[in-house]
Amino acid sequence: MARNDNIQTFNDLEIVAQHLRGQDKKVMLLFAYNGTGKTRLSMAFKELGKDGEQRDTLYFNAFTEDLFSWDNDLENDSERVLKMNTASRFFNGLAELEMENRIGPLLHRYADFNFEIDYANGSIVFWREMAEVSDGVEEPVYIKVSRGEENIFIWCFFLAIAQLAIDGQEAYDWVKYLYIDDPVSSLDENNAIAVAAHLARLLKGQERLSAIISSHHTLFFNVLCNELKRAQRYFLSKAGSGYELRDTTDTPRFYHVAMLKKLHRAAEIGELYTYHFTILRSIMEKTATFHGFNNVGDIIRREPGDEDGALHLRYVQLLSHGKYSLFEPVEMMEENKQIFRSILNDFMSNYHFNPEIFGKAVTEETAA
Repeated sequence: MARNDNIQTFNDLEIVAQHLRGQDKKVMLLFAYNGTGKTRLSMAFKELGKDGEQRDTLYFNAFTEDLFSWDNDLENDSERVLKMNTASRFFNGLAELEMENRIGPLLHRYADFNFEIDYANGSIVFWREMAEVSDGVEEPVYIKVSRGEENIFIWCFFLAIAQLAIDGQEAYDWVKYLYIDDPVSSLDENNAIAVAAHLARLLKGQERLSAIISSHHTLFFNVLCNELKRAQRYFLSKAGSGYELRDTTDTPRFYHVAMLKKLHRAAEIGELYTYHFTILRSIMEKTATFHGFNNVGDIIRREPGDEDGALHLRYVQLLSHGKYSLFEPVEMMEENKQIFRSILNDFMSNYHFNPEIFGKAVTEETAA
């Protein structure tokens, strides 16, 4: 690990996880763009907490969602249930804890459907409406909820268990850390605010556990920063073949500007990797939304016949989707570096940013 003021560099995510475990903070917030390795970091953190059969981390990430799967009743096409992988410790002791009464009030903040858990069979059914089957007797009309509704149900399921761990309930007294990675991927902006505010209330004032929350969602992260003012805040990014962890406690929370500054510096010194196209596309998409455009192409192509803009858009589309960009940092070919610089300079000229953020060089570029 190397250190430079408020920036620390690490060779791999396991070392980042070890560093986080060594911090004496009740809440740590990490902002990182998709593809940086947030989910892998959460798993590395969890693995470091294993000691034989002992565990110390209750986590929410993409793997948590995988503990639930649909049985669509392909034979009869009538009884669709969400199955729980009851072999996981995540579900230990739930039958005695009246989870419906714990999950229900959380779920109804965000959704209008009901549910029932069959603990013996490890399954869950959902419904919105009741139908009369005989005089005065009604039964639920079971449904398969949407993917977004399923995600929010699983999130509320996790929140109910997290509350049990915070309260020191016996089935979850092994939990020392909560690690939450991107719980808002399927939520709209209003629900993202609500989820962040509720999560902050859950963590405020409790002293039993430490919590680490990572996200790529700017609004969700900013709400957490505002609600949890004493939390340690980090910006996680790739740095060549390793990672940088920037302490952002005393810096502005406009992470798209921080990343644009990073891209500008990388373009200046020539250390451009394929994943930089992914970051640039993300910044452009946010800019397009802010300015009321339909897609990123609208801010790259200035006119209908703009051939250079059409070519630049094609490069952004192609080079921001390679799987290699997510896992192995691959340096761009010199031709692609030149194209990247041209796209970046056009973007920074057309959508003016404060030149003082980027230093003297950007002032000269935009003035040229």
